Amino acid sequence: MNSSEPSMNRYLWASDPASAQIPPEVLIQDRYQVIAPQIWLDTQPEAPPYVPQELPEEIIPYLRLFPQRLHIPEVYGVAVLSEEPNSAEAILLENVPIDPEGNLYPAIVDQWHQTKAVRQVYWLWQILQLWAPLAELGVASSLLIPENIRVQGWRVRLLQLFSDRTDPSNAQPSLAAFSDCWLEWIAGAHPSVLDRLQQIWQQLGEGQKSLDEISLELNQLLLEKAAELPLRLQVAGGTDQGPMRSSNEDSCYPTQADLQSMTESPNDLLIPNFTLVCDGIGGHEGGEVASLMALQTLKLQVRALLIEIAQQTEIVPPNIISEQITAIIRVVNDLIAKQNDSQGREMRQRMGTTLVMGLQIPQKITQSDGTVLENAHELYIASVGDSRVYWITADYCQQLTIDDDVATREVRLGRSLYREALRRVDGGALTQALGTREAQILRPSIGRFILEEDGILLLCSDGLSDRNTVEQSWQEFAKPVLKNKMTLEAAVQSWIDLANEKNGHDNTSVVLTRCLLSPEPPVLFEPRKLEAETPTTPYPVESELTEASKALLYSQATQPEAGEIVDVQPVRQSSWLTVLTTLGIIVVFGFIGLGVWRSLTPQDTPPTQETPANTNE
Repeated sequence: MNSSEPSMNRYLWASDPASAQIPPEVLIQDRYQVIAPQIWLDTQPEAPPYVPQELPEEIIPYLRLFPQRLHIPEVYGVAVLSEEPNSAEAILLENVPIDPEGNLYPAIVDQWHQTKAVRQVYWLWQILQLWAPLAELGVASSLLIPENIRVQGWRVRLLQLFSDRTDPSNAQPSLAAFSDCWLEWIAGAHPSVLDRLQQIWQQLGEGQKSLDEISLELNQLLLEKAAELPLRLQVAGGTDQGPMRSSNEDSCYPTQADLQSMTESPNDLLIPNFTLVCDGIGGHEGGEVASLMALQTLKLQVRALLIEIAQQTEIVPPNIISEQITAIIRVVNDLIAKQNDSQGREMRQRMGTTLVMGLQIPQKITQSDGTVLENAHELYIASVGDSRVYWITADYCQQLTIDDDVATREVRLGRSLYREALRRVDGGALTQALGTREAQILRPSIGRFILEEDGILLLCSDGLSDRNTVEQSWQEFAKPVLKNKMTLEAAVQSWIDLANEKNGHDNTSVVLTRCLLSPEPPVLFEPRKLEAETPTTPYPVESELTEASKALLYSQATQPEAGEIVDVQPVRQSSWLTVLTTLGIIVVFGFIGLGVWRSLTPQDTPPTQETPANTNE
């Protein structure tokens, strides 16, 4: 189970405008110190904040939008502004665009003129993707206030949500109003994108095209600008059973064995730009089988997906790629489920696995002069369960995935704040994993990002992410790895060692991808193999899966809970995917028959795999 964020300076945003009139240094409710207008510091972060028994209506959109937490703040609690009778209550927000020193990140309009073209388009693309979910919940007005939109590197972040119906007579803002709001400062865009951005935004305002059509045009421009950048990817991964486990139920890709097999068997090629971590559920001969089965099937089908996309003459839209990744994951789910059925595994005896994967898809872009650029820098992230993906730069660490647990479910249903839900006995219990139930109720989370800055993509099982180990340690690794002063192999092994020291109760898997768009720095080290040290600290033995998780994962219920929003779209599988689905089942069951499971042994730290991802460097 992953706990909440580590104890640190907890800066909050007081959403009520009246709080802006409170001078700095004032202490509210003997707890919250005013730092600046509407910026408060919680001086008692270890104590639960006040939360009304019945949540105010204006809090519900924040809860429903929890899957958008990269962009949307979260509700922390409620505070009374003064001791006066009938004093206003302010909703306090966390996960807000405030830096570690308590300063607001810059507004998008203040950074716009000094930002490169690809990031300008990327910011607009993110804003456009937020329009539909915010409009559905009646808070699209939040995107019409430029000062409300802040930026942290690549990421667009909102300070707070504003209701579309503060005045009952006003209707929901239109796309025309949305277009008019941003056209003025789009005029200051980089010359290389100015004309097309203005054309796209005018079409949006005039209603010439649908929101989906506008989104595709903006995506085309975004990929064209991203493809102009060089991109180098280096990958390393490793897995360890940990000091308290007798076996390793994790699987990850790529490992040392993958690199060795490429050398020994040239036909067994690595899949470029693909990383994976699976954390098995079901014990020895259960969880380890499920995680390896998922890995083998995903490798087969991801390779087919990359080949299919490479053959396309036009850009494949993000929604189509996301649907295909979802279809692939559901195939994996059904394969494991059928293996459970064939072995007579029922209820809590059924094996399963979590999943996080990263797939950098190098779509080709043809420029107007006929020049073909090899890589549009799209990165797709998929997750099921509570393994995690992080994006780490020299300046920040961002969790890209959301755990599939009870705490998240309660927030998405609008029933609880996240911190409250985490305090439940079953708050960290898993709500879904691959193979435990049928695919039609499986809801993989798929995210699409653009690589346009130097950074590290970290995939890990909860053996590392538990107890906020990543959030507390990332700064030790970010700059040395990005500046080539530490090898990826050394970083992988160091993180595994740290996980064994801090969270020694579980297996640990770590896969790192170093993404560089700047010129290659000089090598300042001699690569060396690090030997893992056996920790001397005793660890409490913990069960591999809580009873609450088992009850949820192996439930026979096939319908979502009342009130739950389920986003399960019909999957449009093309004929090639159907063929590969059948092939996947044949091949993977062949692996089972040949005893492939016996190959599951703890791996040494793997060497680096370097994949040139763009020939235009």
